[in-house]
Amino acid sequence: MNELLIDIGVNLSNNRFKDDVEEVLKHAQEQGVTKLVLTGTTVLETMAVIDLCERFEHQFPDMLYATAGVHPHHANEYNNQTLKSLSELAEHKSIVAIGETGLDFNRNFSSESDQILAFESQLELAANKQLPLFMHEREAAKKQLEILREYRDHFTQGVIHCFTGNRETLFGYLDLDLHIGITGWICDPKRGRELRTLVSNIPLDRLMIETDAPYLLPKNIPELAKKRRNEPAFLPWVLHEIANSREESVVTLARETSKTAKGFFNL
Repeated sequence: MNELLIDIGVNLSNNRFKDDVEEVLKHAQEQGVTKLVLTGTTVLETMAVIDLCERFEHQFPDMLYATAGVHPHHANEYNNQTLKSLSELAEHKSIVAIGETGLDFNRNFSSESDQILAFESQLELAANKQLPLFMHEREAAKKQLEILREYRDHFTQGVIHCFTGNRETLFGYLDLDLHIGITGWICDPKRGRELRTLVSNIPLDRLMIETDAPYLLPKNIPELAKKRRNEPAFLPWVLHEIANSREESVVTLARETSKTAKGFFNL
């Protein structure tokens, strides 16, 4: 496969990468993964992913980008100072989106009301900065769609990253002209079954791929990584499963998802 891949969601500041970031990036390049968008989940993690972008920009030019945001799990920490900090961090040259933001009513590490306030604040920030949104959602589709309908005319673009929802939820997001990110969830024989039946409904120009590394190790890898840690080099396994489910050429899918990611994040 000659096409190059873009991983739109990597938690490279995660502690599981602390000892071998350089090797992880080299391994990714060897597998044709040439650009990564690193996920900011708190103010501190946003600073950490920006630091990674700066640290490796000469060794891996034009490879690393990042998002600035607060994950719904940390919404109880969100306040006016958080917004001020995110607004300042969003001006950094490496930042290509606001997020990871959204709602998570599955685990509720933060109250629903705190999550909604943090989400709406980041929607407004994305609108003000004219940056796309990188969004999370778990068991909160009804409320998230309700909020997004209210704000949709104000922000430029948005992607629901690591989509794992049902048909109704998928079409709700597509009706709002949002993009969809697919991870190794689709490679899971049990959990990914419904997603494999749905993925062909995503227009090719709104589909992007990601690992969400170090999480969601693709289960279609013949020999699972010894550390059981996902990494960007495994993105081709996600690509192949999507291509199989869509009955589509791997080369076409690689080319088009990369083209879409470049346009979406202005890479």
